[in-house]
Amino acid sequence: MALQTVKRLLNLLWRFIDIVMAVLMGLMICLVFTNVVLRYGFSSGLRPSVELSRLGFVWIVMLGSVVVLRRGEHLAISDVAEGLFPRLVPVLQKISWAVILLSVSLLFWGATKQALANWNNMSQLTGLPKGLLYVPGGIAGFLMMFIALKHIFFPNLFKEDEQQP
Repeated sequence: MALQTVKRLLNLLWRFIDIVMAVLMGLMICLVFTNVVLRYGFSSGLRPSVELSRLGFVWIVMLGSVVVLRRGEHLAISDVAEGLFPRLVPVLQKISWAVILLSVSLLFWGATKQALANWNNMSQLTGLPKGLLYVPGGIAGFLMMFIALKHIFFPNLFKEDEQQP
């Protein structure tokens, strides 16, 4: 029963991330299109649109990396290992997930430090903290650590909704 609740909550989280990415993409398209029309049609523009678009793009890239890692769709060359060392594939996958865990731990740590260091620096165009540019790295690093730990310690848990990288 508790496992089903966890699975339901995780599915809600993944769906929420997909929705956030879609909304951000739509907002970015609207902002950039409006700015282009204003700039070339009316010789004016929305000054904060470039910065807001960049911020949205960073969020989409970082959240998208979480989604891709979860689905096992990151670029991988597994044919060599599977062809030459078929019995070592499970061990090599664990090693791969351990490297991923180390890498995303560094991402989480560095992005969190940068977000905190830049939180009091305000953007002149938007008035938003410049630390917001680093927050998605911390969130993505944390979620990817969760995914890597799941694959290292519970590789068959929730197997049906994701692929193996």
